Amino acid sequence: QVQLVESGGGLVQAGGSLRLSCAASRSILFNPMAWYRQAPGKQRELVASITSRRNTNYADSVKGRFTISRDNAQNTVYLQMNSLKPEDTAVYYCNSKIGSRDYWGQGTQVTVSS
Repeated sequence: QVQLVESGGGLVQAGGSLRLSCAASRSILFNPMAWYRQAPGKQRELVASITSRRNTNYADSVKGRFTISRDNAQNTVYLQMNSLKPEDTAVYYCNSKIGSRDYWGQGTQVTVSS
């Protein structure tokens, strides 16, 4: 079991940047980690993922703008978001998969104004 706490969301103008953090309550050394987002009226979607070996994967809509990274010593995963667009507005959730079970944080709101 693991608890995840996201932080770093907020209001930013289009073209701006934000850095989200996800702090885990235990070691994530061997866990694949991911960021998802859910906009109002839409399904939750995968934004970016990173394996224990630091292989990364991104949604087409964020490629070249977002970067996922992990600091295993700090049990933390980051999402650097640059060149933000209004369509990036959503609640962003951190995800950790342990075995077949998914764990989620409470989410952090990102709002991008035009």
